[in-house]
Amino acid sequence: MSASLYERLGATEGITRLAGDLVDNHMANRIIATRFANSDLPKMKHLAATFFIGATGGPDVYKGKDLLAAHKGMNISAVEFNAVLDDALSAMQKNKIGQREQEEVLFAFYSMRSQIELV
Repeated sequence: MSASLYERLGATEGITRLAGDLVDNHMANRIIATRFANSDLPKMKHLAATFFIGATGGPDVYKGKDLLAAHKGMNISAVEFNAVLDDALSAMQKNKIGQREQEEVLFAFYSMRSQIELV
């Protein structure tokens, strides 16, 4: 049996580091940084990590809102959504995540697009 994506991403420790880098990338990304200007960054990093842990086959530890509720009324544009994907790719490259895993993660993010209201 092959290892889960959770395991291949470094389990809780690796995913927590990856999620932290992703949030840091969002804060530095001029396209979406203003969306997070008033956010509690440690909380945001924790929610991103726990969501990602559960979504990749790890323990179900996420206690936040579902994607639709979390993004309701935000009027996210396709450009902003793509910026998130770019930030995810950059975070994975920084953490030396393998090509196969990068593809799986980006596919998973893209498949969630329908759960986020885009304008």
